[in-house]
Amino acid sequence: MPISNKQRQILAFPFTKYDALICDGAIRSGKTALMMIGFVDDAMRRYDRQRFAICGKTVDSAVKNIIAPYLETVWARERYRLTWRRADKLLIVTDGRRENVFEVFGGKDEASFMLIQGRTLAGVLLDEVALQPRSFVEQALARCSVAGSKFWFNCNPGNPGHWFYQEWVCRARERNALRLQFQLEDNPALDDEIIRRYHSLYTGVFYKRYIKGLWVAADGAVYQQFAEDPEPFLLDKAPVITHAVIGVDFGGTGSAHSFTLTGFTPGFREVILLDEWYHDNKKQGVLSPAQLDAAFVDFVRRAQARWRVAEAFCDSAEQTLIQGLTVAAVRARLPITIRNARKGPINDRIAFYNSMMAQGRFKVLRRCAAAIDALSTAVYDSRKTGEDVRLDDGTTNIDSLDSLEYTTEHVQKEILYLGVKN
Repeated sequence: MPISNKQRQILAFPFTKYDALICDGAIRSGKTALMMIGFVDDAMRRYDRQRFAICGKTVDSAVKNIIAPYLETVWARERYRLTWRRADKLLIVTDGRRENVFEVFGGKDEASFMLIQGRTLAGVLLDEVALQPRSFVEQALARCSVAGSKFWFNCNPGNPGHWFYQEWVCRARERNALRLQFQLEDNPALDDEIIRRYHSLYTGVFYKRYIKGLWVAADGAVYQQFAEDPEPFLLDKAPVITHAVIGVDFGGTGSAHSFTLTGFTPGFREVILLDEWYHDNKKQGVLSPAQLDAAFVDFVRRAQARWRVAEAFCDSAEQTLIQGLTVAAVRARLPITIRNARKGPINDRIAFYNSMMAQGRFKVLRRCAAAIDALSTAVYDSRKTGEDVRLDDGTTNIDSLDSLEYTTEHVQKEILYLGVKN
């Protein structure tokens, strides 16, 4: 596979005067694969019997995004003997003369820095560095005490107030770092048709970040397309639905309980918001647990009368209420499995629905008034200028959004992938 001029600069980085490499920009622009090749080649050229770190948001994501693709490359298999010790998360690379160890770490939270403490490293590759806590990243960099060690960073852009943008991207020259900003066109593995498809996947702030590769702030409406004109997203009648899932968000005295029924068309082609139940505790009075259980049983019966519904995903913060729903469903002899919602990063869920809207693959039945209002009025918190935070101060309906997102977040990556593939 040919490589672009921008990718060649990645491979040339070890031969420059720079101490660090920063590759940021569009998704799927060919940053990570070439960085791993260059990272290992540089290690094997300059070092023997040294330890290196490969860091991702999680260990699993680092293995999936970096280690697994590298082990499949012809370049690596022909050049080195590779031993992947899955249990220890160690990649051992030897060329007959030299041998080095590459250990995989995950920087998922503030406590992760303790995992890398005590290591002595000759270099580190930080994939998706903007998603990792500052404490973890700085601990990884501090471990690079071997002479000549270099830092390899890559990420997609985020909020310009992000610490990595402020401390490394904006201060690249001061930190003796080479910054390479990538576009989709810098990846020769993507043909024009695939590039066109990726351009259609996002709108608004996500288009500017993921496609144009720009660090821009999120402000105003969260779902800009929906807020500007909801009509194209509304249906009077549901299409053919293969199965549906229920999402449950529990509200306190100042918020609301929300049940959402989300259906999927064949092949996950479309996501359809089919039905809802919404109770505002502040305006309508607080429900007792028994009343909430009864409302849930009625909602499940209504859903299963029309569609194949086998699962409900609930806000995992309320285990007592979840237990009550489970007991109520068993007593009512309802064939439904009640699970904890995954509750991944909210901004990942926001990006998913913005992408589905951009592709015309998300629809809402017109009768779902609470959800329509929630999607139309959701805004970013203008007080949090340095980060992307959806406003949650009781002035907008966050509960319907949460229950909707719980129904799809366990399959949102697969749905987006199928959208690109098709």
